[in-house]
Amino acid sequence: MPDQRLPRDFFAIPAADLAPNLLGTRLVRILDDATRLSGVIVETEAYVGVNDRASHAFNARRTPRNEAMYADAGTAYVYFTYGMHWCFNVVCARTNVPEAVLVRAIRPVQGIDSMRTRRGGAPDLDLARGPARLCQALAIDRALNAADLTSSDRLWIESGQRPGKIARTPRIGVAYAGHWARRRLRFIEVGSPFVSGTKSKPVALSRRGLAR
Repeated sequence: MPDQRLPRDFFAIPAADLAPNLLGTRLVRILDDATRLSGVIVETEAYVGVNDRASHAFNARRTPRNEAMYADAGTAYVYFTYGMHWCFNVVCARTNVPEAVLVRAIRPVQGIDSMRTRRGGAPDLDLARGPARLCQALAIDRALNAADLTSSDRLWIESGQRPGKIARTPRIGVAYAGHWARRRLRFIEVGSPFVSGTKSKPVALSRRGLAR
């Protein structure tokens, strides 16, 4: 059965629009032994370009580390943080416009036993709740940086069903970004136990307020 991966034009929109649109889609990872791991995306954060003080591309910064952010929409941007964790982002907008969406959490669906092994026997609720745990569970690391999600045989995103309720909050862990830390650019599936923790009160979005 052919995969139902999302095409490039799905990703070729601003990060603030793509982030809620990714909720309910399915992230798929194929391991070297052909094991299929997948999960439904339940939490995302938008990083909206060169004016965003929380973005790696703030002030048009362009380095070997963030070069993938300047690639075509639908490219994977995987980076290392705190000297120990990987984070997975989906590049969007258009070439040379460095916007991306951080995928913060999924609801595991396939390959759960493999995820448990990679996560050292963590509770199922915590297998991929948070961006570092997600990457560990799905074996996402530097080797997948700059992968083309529209054609890769190792990593892609499939269509899914939009959650009934979506809310937005400020992003997590970006207090250094001044007023940008207060921007409500984090999107969650309301009621999902797989969403990572936050102390901020979410604001519900109407369907009308979400880009298709």
